[in-house]
Amino acid sequence: MAVFEKLTHICSATESGLSSTLFNSPPFQSFTVFLLEISHSPFFNPPPPSGSGFAPIDRIVSLELPLVDPEAESFKSGSNGAENEVVVAGFVLFFPNYSTFLAKPGFYVEDLFVRECYRRKGFGRMLLSAVAAQAVKLGYGRVEWVVLDWNVNAIKFYEKMGAKVLPEWRICRLTGDQLEAYRDAM
Repeated sequence: MAVFEKLTHICSATESGLSSTLFNSPPFQSFTVFLLEISHSPFFNPPPPSGSGFAPIDRIVSLELPLVDPEAESFKSGSNGAENEVVVAGFVLFFPNYSTFLAKPGFYVEDLFVRECYRRKGFGRMLLSAVAAQAVKLGYGRVEWVVLDWNVNAIKFYEKMGAKVLPEWRICRLTGDQLEAYRDAM
C-alpha cells in the first residue's frame, strides 16, 4: 500500500509491530481488520470467534477473464487450510470514532486496499459495504475516511457509491519529533 500511495519514505511498520498493536482487543471496540481472501475453491467457514458479533462474509464472484496474480505465493493465507490456495487480495482497517454533530459513534476507515490485479472487480465495494453494514447494525451514524487528492480513480469510486468528498477539510497530524515536542506544551 505504501508503494501505491508513494509513501514508502514514511512507512516504518513491520509485521511484528502490526501484530503487537492491532490484534489484542475485541473487534469493533478498537481496530478491526476485514481481510479479503480469494480462493478458486469453496471456503470452509468455521463459526465466528465467540463474542465477535461478526460472521465471515462468503461470496462467489464469477470473473469474465481468468485472473493472474503474479504475487500469489507472497500473499498466501493459512486461515482456511492449505488445500484451498487462499490468497489475501485486500483489506480494510477501521476503528470507532464519535461525531458530536450526530451524537453517534461511527467508524473511521484508516486503510482500504485492494491489490492491483484484483481492482475494478467489485472487491473494494465489498469491503466498504461490510464496514457500512456493521455500522448500520450497531446504530452508528457514519463511516468516513480520507483519500489522496491525486487518486482520481478512488475519488470517482467513492463519489459513485454516494460518498461526499469534503474539499473544505484538511488533515492535521502530529507525529515523530513534533508529537514528542508537543506533549510538554501544557
